[in-house]
Amino acid sequence: MAVIPARGGSKRIPKKNIKSFFGKPMIAWSIEAALKSQCFDRVIVSTDDAEISEVAIQHGAEVPFIRPPELSDDFTGTLPVIRHAVEWVRGNEAAVEFACCIYATAPFIQTEDLQRGWSLIRDSDHDYAFSATSYAFPIQRAFRLDDHGRIAMFNPELFAARSQDLEDAYHDAGQFYWGKAEAWLNESTIFGPQSVPVMLPRHRVQDVDTQEDWTRAEWMFHAMRSVQGGFDT
Repeated sequence: MAVIPARGGSKRIPKKNIKSFFGKPMIAWSIEAALKSQCFDRVIVSTDDAEISEVAIQHGAEVPFIRPPELSDDFTGTLPVIRHAVEWVRGNEAAVEFACCIYATAPFIQTEDLQRGWSLIRDSDHDYAFSATSYAFPIQRAFRLDDHGRIAMFNPELFAARSQDLEDAYHDAGQFYWGKAEAWLNESTIFGPQSVPVMLPRHRVQDVDTQEDWTRAEWMFHAMRSVQGGFDT
């Protein structure tokens, strides 16, 4: 099953999960990609919000339960939310072998990437297969700022190293996380040796947490539509 976490009460971008993004509620992009991928027996939205629930159902998802308050605050992570969904479905309705967490704010998600993740995990010993991408700039040249605005490199010994001699680094793309049900139930770490990345190009990766992120996502989406002559799930 697919589980799309979408709690209400977003503070930095009010009603972020259902705010219109290129003609659809933001969450609709994730729901429609999941449905179109044909990877799932069920597409479920885990929410504590009646308005999000209504929008999710209108776009083809199920909302078989309301997420409890203790899993709906600002500090609740992804692992316990997906664990709750797996436990609820197993306890009330049906067996669950695999669950894929798909974030509600992932308008660049593509069906073929979900399918690649499914193919990587279904016949393997991996616990998770998740979307990832490369850093655009060598992380070895990163620096920090102190309380006075002065900088200090994290790796000053690598200041003079050539970029091509530095090891590539990668990060979570924040779109989807395929996982075996038992891994979710055990809350096993996603970023561990039993996980495998589904690599995405950087031009299709953008977190949407702040208004600046939202604006950048709009620019990227518009540019992709202009170049490709259309962009959909």
